[in-house]
Amino acid sequence: MRFAITYDGNGNVFPHFGRTEQFKLYEVSDGEVVSSEIVSTDGVGHEALAGFLADANIDVLICGGLGGGAQAALSEAGILAISGAEGNADDALQAFLNGELQSQGVNCDHHEEEEEDSECGGDCGGECGGNCGSCGGGCPGCGGASEIILEGPNAGKTVSVHYRGTFNDGTQFDSSYDRNEPLTFLCGAGMMIPGFDKAVVNMKVGESMDIHLSPEEAYGMPDPRNIITVEYDKLPGSEKLSVGQQVYLSNGAGRPFPVKVTAMDDETITFDANHEMAGKELNFHIEVVEIAE
Repeated sequence: MRFAITYDGNGNVFPHFGRTEQFKLYEVSDGEVVSSEIVSTDGVGHEALAGFLADANIDVLICGGLGGGAQAALSEAGILAISGAEGNADDALQAFLNGELQSQGVNCDHHEEEEEDSECGGDCGGECGGNCGSCGGGCPGCGGASEIILEGPNAGKTVSVHYRGTFNDGTQFDSSYDRNEPLTFLCGAGMMIPGFDKAVVNMKVGESMDIHLSPEEAYGMPDPRNIITVEYDKLPGSEKLSVGQQVYLSNGAGRPFPVKVTAMDDETITFDANHEMAGKELNFHIEVVEIAE
């Protein structure tokens, strides 16, 4: 697999994907780094950077801050984005390989600047880019579609919202208020879980709403087909994992996807590829703070 990390030139993760002038590229085989190199990007915008990484056959990007448009562009390029990394770049890669680094989703304080610099003008916003596994279970992101699939005043517009997510017992699982940074996404494009998107598509700036979502309106029900059991000898190194650990497997196309180890015996290991929110009822308090016309 091939990895790229936003690079500051001094050995550390550069904090903002859309502004990075260098990437450190890694070739990884059987969990070990085979080779690495540092390449210049000439400071182009996020959409061009996604193309740059796709041309370099990158499977996974690790970065600090990541805007919605950047996430969507990377998803369209088939690249898994892991945001929220900091410190030494080599250590960040090792943390990911050890299953210790989980993405924070769209988290960039400078996402508006990145979108203004891009050719898409911010209309390619996004969240998780795929099956939601990369968002770490917190954010209300969903797919990575770019066509507008909902109708309403905000459909096709870039919307910024603050939200707080809780379970039925009142336990909070995520909050943009705690991060002091609203979530920005392209409304009505299937980039959020269905119930969240359907609520926001009709809201106005300054309006707040409390919604309750069934599993079908959120992350769906667990699918037994996403339970994967393999023998250790068919997945070298898997015997060193532990129950509860989150790791990444590769699909038939060589693309990584997140799974959690749920069982181990003398001969086999079992992974659950369902989203950790699958089957759960969720509650959101949503406040619209900005709508870009």
